[in-house]
Amino acid sequence: MDIDNPVIQLCLQGAHAELEHRLDDARQLYLQAWKAQADDYDACIAAHYVARFQETPEETLRWNQLALQHADKVHDGRATDFYPSLYLNLGKSYEDLGDLIRSKTYYQLAAELGVEHQPD
Repeated sequence: MDIDNPVIQLCLQGAHAELEHRLDDARQLYLQAWKAQADDYDACIAAHYVARFQETPEETLRWNQLALQHADKVHDGRATDFYPSLYLNLGKSYEDLGDLIRSKTYYQLAAELGVEHQPD
């Protein structure tokens, strides 16, 4: 991961803000990351974080789907490490919407990559 990438820098700053419970700052930093995207890799990362601050489960799902769609367009391997988290987030989104079949599918995809779903 290129930590000099402006999108990654903004997401790191957003994660730091989250840890400090500055949620409005985190939300704004993630949106700035989305606006700063230069390619599908950037878009994957930014959408992954923007999804965390949506007001409805439907919007969270939409952003999680968007993150996966952009990851699927990255063909140089940079997005590979994101797939377990992307799948877990999609599983959770579908679970929150009551679609347990799709939820299970995405949790299984994450498990196949070595990350097991840990229910809350």
